[in-house]
Amino acid sequence: MAQTLIHGANQEMHQGTDWKAAAWAGLIAGIVFMIAEMLMVMAFEGQSPWAPPRMIAAMVLGQGVLPPPADFDLKIVMAAMGVHFPLAVVYGLLLGWIVHRVGAGVALLIGVAFGLAIYLINFYPIAAAAFPWFAMARGWIGVASHILFGVVAAAAYVKLREA
Repeated sequence: MAQTLIHGANQEMHQGTDWKAAAWAGLIAGIVFMIAEMLMVMAFEGQSPWAPPRMIAAMVLGQGVLPPPADFDLKIVMAAMGVHFPLAVVYGLLLGWIVHRVGAGVALLIGVAFGLAIYLINFYPIAAAAFPWFAMARGWIGVASHILFGVVAAAAYVKLREA
C-alpha cells in the first residue's frame, strides 16, 4: 500500500513538464556540449578549440569568420554563444516535454536518441540547405557530442524536476 501511495505521488509529480527544469537542463547540456566539442576537436583532430564556435558564429556572421585561423575572437565567441545557448534551451524544453513522465533510465535512453536526432537533422538537411560548412564537421565527434548533449539534458531534467 505504501508503495502504491509513493508511486501515485510520483505520477502526480510528473504529470506536467517542469519548464524551468527543462530550460536549465538545456543550458547545462549546452555548456557541457560546447566544452566537450572544443576539447575533442583539439585532442583527437589537432584542430583549434575555437573552430566549433566559429562554425556556429558563421550562422549569423557569415562564412568569413570560418578558419583559418581559428584563433580566439571575443566577438565571434559571443555570436556563437548567442546562437548556441538559445538553441540549447529550446532543445532542453523539447526534451523535457518528451521525458516529463518517464523515469531516469528511460529518460537517458530517450536523451541518446534525441541527441542523435539533433545531430542528423542539423548536419544533414539543415546544413545542406543553409549552412554547408557544417558538412566538414560530420563525424564521430559531432555524433558523440550531440549524444552527450541529449544524455546530459535528460539527466539534468530528471534531477532538476525532483528538486
